[in-house]
Amino acid sequence: MNALYSFLAVVILVLAVTVGTSVVGLQWLFGMVIPCLAVAVFILGIILKVLKWAAVPVPFCIPTVCGQQKSLPWIKSNPLESPPNKLFVLIRMALEVLTFRSLFRNTKFELTEDRRLIYGTGSSQLLWLAAMAFHWCFLIILLRHLRFVTEPVLCFVPIIQELDGFLQLGAPRLYLTSIIIVVALGFLFLRRIMTPQLRYISLPSDYFALFLLLGVTISGDLMRYFTKVDVVKVKELVMGLVTFHPDLSVLPEIGLPFYIHLFLVSVLVAYFPFSKMMHMAGVFLSPTRNLANDSRVRRHINPWNPDVDVHTYDHWEEEFKDKLIAAEIPLERD
Repeated sequence: MNALYSFLAVVILVLAVTVGTSVVGLQWLFGMVIPCLAVAVFILGIILKVLKWAAVPVPFCIPTVCGQQKSLPWIKSNPLESPPNKLFVLIRMALEVLTFRSLFRNTKFELTEDRRLIYGTGSSQLLWLAAMAFHWCFLIILLRHLRFVTEPVLCFVPIIQELDGFLQLGAPRLYLTSIIIVVALGFLFLRRIMTPQLRYISLPSDYFALFLLLGVTISGDLMRYFTKVDVVKVKELVMGLVTFHPDLSVLPEIGLPFYIHLFLVSVLVAYFPFSKMMHMAGVFLSPTRNLANDSRVRRHINPWNPDVDVHTYDHWEEEFKDKLIAAEIPLERD
């Protein structure tokens, strides 16, 4: 039912933009006002969320490690699994962000009939592959779309287009990312509804993000390969929004498929800071990832500890020095 509710929510969004642009004639609302508001919510929401996370103190050194910490010279350490300094933290973070290293190394366990705990890889590698395919395809598609917001087009955009569309199958050119991203999202959705444990813990928001991403990608593919739009007019509209000089005259000349795609993108952009997709920024602020495991090298002081007037042993010994000497008790400090 959670998946059904989320699917109906996306369908309602599509119907809303269809009625608003084709029947009521609100192209200006869905083509200019809503995208601008979505970008404003996106920027402000991310800034506020990151500032809120950054303001939370880290009371302990809690990096997630699975290797030997650096200690004595004759004990072999693992600097990548247990980073001793910021350099290895940076390397581990780069591998995490670019290759999803922890997801690839993820394992599942099961309890056998004789009460033995068995670890294995299972479907974790398939999950890693689908996640990698989706995120990298999404990034490539975003980079390809830069041709609509810059004039002249940035030099690397045509290169990306050539590499992405090296399989010249008909016209327009077929982009591999257009297919791979839909397959990856489909796998992530089927995995969520076909795995009982995942289905049990899945919320409507989890399905809504998947359906919204599927709606964005499928509407973009339909607009490119089946229902044509005037790309020149689309770029004029987007350039007008980017330069804060919108041209209202191009709105009626752009077809409905573009408004559906743009509205779903706007909803996705506005929803992003309030969803689990904010892990894009959260991974950089996670103390389990961005801290060095150097608790044996330097002392980590809990910032929540109140200031306490400590009476050290040295002070105590100095205060009662005469009495200690009279009692023939040896002093730590002479």
